[in-house]
Amino acid sequence: MLELKNVCFTRDNKKILDNINLKIDTNKFIAITGPNGSGKSTLVKMIMGIEKPDSGEIIFDGKDITNLKINERANLGISFAFQQPVKFKGITVYDLLKIASKKNITKKEACEVLSRVGLCAKEYVDREVNGSLSGGELKRIEIATVALRGSKLAIFDEPEAGIDLWSFNNLIEVFENMRELVKGTTLIISHQERILNIADEVILMRRGKIEKIGSSKEILENNIKNSINCCKVKKVGGNKCQN
Repeated sequence: MLELKNVCFTRDNKKILDNINLKIDTNKFIAITGPNGSGKSTLVKMIMGIEKPDSGEIIFDGKDITNLKINERANLGISFAFQQPVKFKGITVYDLLKIASKKNITKKEACEVLSRVGLCAKEYVDREVNGSLSGGELKRIEIATVALRGSKLAIFDEPEAGIDLWSFNNLIEVFENMRELVKGTTLIISHQERILNIADEVILMRRGKIEKIGSSKEILENNIKNSINCCKVKKVGGNKCQN
């Protein structure tokens, strides 16, 4: 479904992505994790076309999309959800869902998808998509738009960012049912163990490279082990220490 071949990206003389090779199959729930600055967000922005690789290829459904624009990739079935969902003053939730679906869906259809993402449809369908909605509410509405687009590949960049624990717990329930909402593949960046645990595979990135791909258990154990090794120090006289 999606393949990255020898993808490299440099910014300000710093290598952000270093020769990335990756294959992602159809109908999978894949999580990407790793330390801050490891290249996770840049990688998914590269897939969406927000950033362009210095070299390498991006193949989607057998088609080379390396040089395609964002809207062209969206037309092929790739969707992207930012950390902070966009607000639309003057546009109702119903309007936004109609735009996402690319057809004149009924309010009943809009209410059905809102219910599937854990929102009381009657309370939200006619509300404006503005600052009166909480971060958790906006993210669930955004997931509803992704579901209505019929995306082949749905990308989420740290959906847990900026929301409270109560909203996060509700969001987890939505992601647990993501296969029913999004019929294609879901690719999600997250540091949260609860999200990693529901993924089919977890990709661990570090220093612009893919360090390991495996189950959440394998990745978490590997990460803890590496953290312990990195934190080991020995005294070299006085209060000085070295790695």
